[in-house]
Amino acid sequence: MTADPWLAAAAEALRAVSPEEKCQAVAALSAPVQCPVHAAADGPATSLRPGRPQQPELVHPREVAHRGLGTPAGRVALLHAVAHIEFNAINLALDAIVRFAGMPLAYYRDWWSVAQDEARHFQMLARRLQDYDARYGDLPAHNGLWEMAEKTAHDPLHRMALVPRVLEARGLDVTPGMIQRLEQAGDHQSAAILGTILDEEVRHVAIGSHWFRWHCQQSGLEPESTFSALLRDYGVEIRPPLNQSARREAGFSRLELEGFQRRH
Repeated sequence: MTADPWLAAAAEALRAVSPEEKCQAVAALSAPVQCPVHAAADGPATSLRPGRPQQPELVHPREVAHRGLGTPAGRVALLHAVAHIEFNAINLALDAIVRFAGMPLAYYRDWWSVAQDEARHFQMLARRLQDYDARYGDLPAHNGLWEMAEKTAHDPLHRMALVPRVLEARGLDVTPGMIQRLEQAGDHQSAAILGTILDEEVRHVAIGSHWFRWHCQQSGLEPESTFSALLRDYGVEIRPPLNQSARREAGFSRLELEGFQRRH
């Protein structure tokens, strides 16, 4: 696909099948020192798909069991669901690097740093699952994050808008409630892990907001109206309650947040 050594290493990490190999490949990937050179022929990464293990089985979101956190099985289900999100997030960060050519060096450094964080998050959750005698892959999961990645693979502006600023930003809204319920169930260790993830995901969404606005500026587009139009075009709704403070820190404007509230 490309002769660029750094980009080739990022692509190998993306292709890695086992979570352990993927996390090791990400950890071994150093920060880029110059813009990677993508293949010129028919666009970068047009046929590259992320590696993933045979388990977990991917099912429709309605088929993923939801259990209360008062039992070990319920806590395992929650940790497994979050681990699956983080595993997909590793691939999303790597795909953002490998797929989209011609960005500033800061873009590749940003998404490299996100991949590092997401791999570390996954490993934290995998270790916590082991404390419960469970492992990633034991339960079914859904593929919503990656499905949106495929829908936006043709346009980095769409990708920045609809993956970090929609799907990943949803984690900013729902994770505080998860942490509270875990604390109430006495699982302070899992709550602390989710607290770390929440703190760092604010920066990840902010990176998506930054590059979304950068793309808007490059194309002469107004960010707020462009984001609203993309939500309509893709049939996406952002529903309250929202974590207002975290979303503001992550780059959502006052007008955007007020608009989300008005629609509901």
